[in-house]
Amino acid sequence: MARSPVRRVLGFAAATAVLALALTACTAPVDYDYPDDNRSVDAYSSGSVDEGSVFGPGGINIFGGGSEGTGAEGGGGIGVNSFLWRASLDTLSFMPLSSADPFGGVIITDWYSLPESPEERFKMTVYILDRRLRADGLKVAVFRQLKDQARQWSDAAVSTDTAIQLENAILTRARQLRLKTQGQ
Repeated sequence: MARSPVRRVLGFAAATAVLALALTACTAPVDYDYPDDNRSVDAYSSGSVDEGSVFGPGGINIFGGGSEGTGAEGGGGIGVNSFLWRASLDTLSFMPLSSADPFGGVIITDWYSLPESPEERFKMTVYILDRRLRADGLKVAVFRQLKDQARQWSDAAVSTDTAIQLENAILTRARQLRLKTQGQ
């Protein structure tokens, strides 16, 4: 026995309403933890935003220092350590960027060939894993390709030392940036 089209539509509408009600009942209140820092955000200076700012008396804190004592060294408005973020961008500044996500802490470069070796190209991905300036809060992945006989790019091995050297260069630059801001 076939159901009438009206009953089918009503059954579908009732099922949709029950599903929507069930999904809205699953939401829980979210307790956001906003920083208490009202300082400004200029990436390379410690100037303050005046009271007439579009974003209020404290401005927007993207790159500024985090609240003292929280362990979030320089990560006030972004999800990762701002010193590691800026140091990563500084270190990889010679390569074109494909993507940069300061909230997720991922920087992806586009393929880059050195002028002296056009048959070889590199691509890098930097993962900033922590809000603290720590050696284990950073991971670099390096990809390398070579042109084969058919003039097509093919994957090639990369020395593990290459990623470690890049991580060390980024960490050194991050420490320099932190010392520079502490000295101001």
